[in-house]
Amino acid sequence: MKKEIKIGTHIINESSPVFVVAELSANHNQDYGRALEILHAAKEAGADAVKLQTYTADTITLDCDDPCFQIKEGTIWDGTTLYKLYQQAYTPWEWQPRLKEEADKLGLECFSSPFDLTSVDFLQSLGMPAYKIASYEINDIPMIRKIAKLHKPMIFATGIAYPEDIERALATCREEGNEDIILLKCVSAYPTPYEDVNLNVIPTLASTYDCLVGISDHTMGSIVSAASIALGVKMVEKHFTLRRADGGPDSAFSMEPEEFAQMVKDIRIMEKALGSSEYRLTPVQELEHGGSRSLFVVKDILPGELLSAENIRSIRPGNGLHTMYYEEVLGKKAKTFLKKGTPLQWDLID
Repeated sequence: MKKEIKIGTHIINESSPVFVVAELSANHNQDYGRALEILHAAKEAGADAVKLQTYTADTITLDCDDPCFQIKEGTIWDGTTLYKLYQQAYTPWEWQPRLKEEADKLGLECFSSPFDLTSVDFLQSLGMPAYKIASYEINDIPMIRKIAKLHKPMIFATGIAYPEDIERALATCREEGNEDIILLKCVSAYPTPYEDVNLNVIPTLASTYDCLVGISDHTMGSIVSAASIALGVKMVEKHFTLRRADGGPDSAFSMEPEEFAQMVKDIRIMEKALGSSEYRLTPVQELEHGGSRSLFVVKDILPGELLSAENIRSIRPGNGLHTMYYEEVLGKKAKTFLKKGTPLQWDLID
């Protein structure tokens, strides 16, 4: 897979800044004005992009109350049906061109997750710069093939994916000549318990599938997202809302603006702190190296007097001979009078 991908004006590669995505999801609560407010808040909080979801209840499931359509897996949505949940959670399609236009004005990249073939056509008509495939759709090979043919970057969540699901999806992309892939470490639990995150899988994904990696983080707080930077992620996606107290299908595990801004700050600090993998001293460390230990005269020494443990010691700072010469100089004679505090040098020794 390619190790450099362009989403809108943003280049994502192994040396680029982390691409931070605010997931709108259902946090608009069916209020277009609120959706716009979320876009502005995401921009102010430091997001690089905003992500939508493109489906309707009818394109993603059936209006059916049979047991298999009931939600009862111990989630925050238990007690309703898939259809009723998606009726509440979907983002009206007529909003999406206007939301993308507003994001463009703000300098935010805007892309979406399609959930069926009709939504792919719709998003293509909007000129979306990338496509996110939710982990529940990673086995929808016809949809993946249709998207791959567009030759736009494809971002795969891996939350419920078996290895063979990932391999099949990527093989489909390759067959269509699309290698602009990012794999997101993801746990499909809302919110995700920290003990289930398994951040150490991130380098495994990168090496196994030879692609750029990121994280779709459903934990509370920013520590998991910030820590993932040290493991090589180049994209971080977090659900974003104005206030969790406002409610909504996804509010319980979404970030508020102040939290998101702190997360972005933490990510940027982590990027600076990681720095280079080459072991070398910084200019400040080079300067401070002069404060390390060296050999000094610690007691006045007369001309011809022997250097001994009583008049020569290893002390700070580093102006004298290296301490590795200590044994070698003991027993030698001083050429001249050496005052206490003199950095020992070879030209002072007979």
